[in-house]
Amino acid sequence: MAGASAQAHARSTPPLLSIGQVLRRLTAEFPDLSPSKLRFLEDQGLVTPGRTQSGYRKFSPADVERLRFILSMQRDHYLPLKVIREYLDDLDAGRQPALPVPSEVPASFLPTQRRLQRDELVREAGATPQLLNDAISASLILPAERFGDEALSVLRALAELQRSGIEPRHLRGFRAAAERELGLIENALLPVARRKDASSRAEAIERAREIAGQLEIVRSSLIRSAITRFDP
Repeated sequence: MAGASAQAHARSTPPLLSIGQVLRRLTAEFPDLSPSKLRFLEDQGLVTPGRTQSGYRKFSPADVERLRFILSMQRDHYLPLKVIREYLDDLDAGRQPALPVPSEVPASFLPTQRRLQRDELVREAGATPQLLNDAISASLILPAERFGDEALSVLRALAELQRSGIEPRHLRGFRAAAERELGLIENALLPVARRKDASSRAEAIERAREIAGQLEIVRSSLIRSAITRFDP
């Protein structure tokens, strides 16, 4: 009876996954994911896989969902790992913290990013095909066969701006400004970029996201401060 009970328990327990199996599950959504990135996230205390007696990492299905959430927060919301870790620490402690992002995210962590065709993108954004063409011409949206959620958010914003008389051609300088910010980030990361190992590459990507987030805070603050001139 004890043997049968143990077998039943083994069947009901989801199998643990190796790093290679985790990569196969997640790289379709996150093409830049690598073993060094997974180890980096573990070193940062964001995920804690189990270990075999031989020292090999083993990930549970809950670990995989946690990784999907972390990677989505980085990619879609440019959140630094420190903020993500604090949020997850609160969850682990049984608290119910507010998600550190402005948009709503399902409780089951984040879904797979959609890939929209041109007509789907235009329809969901409440835009017109011409507005999409103008956005691509102004380098505000990159040309593609299919578009992700980032392009959808931008096109929605452009549709709202158009109602206020602001057209994509008025925003051509945004691409140049983004390139200047990218230059700042690249210069800041030169010491890390000179190191060619995989862990340094993962560190550079994370630090680039953090710097981009801080630049966004400064930019938004400047705009909000300038808007006060319209106060009566």
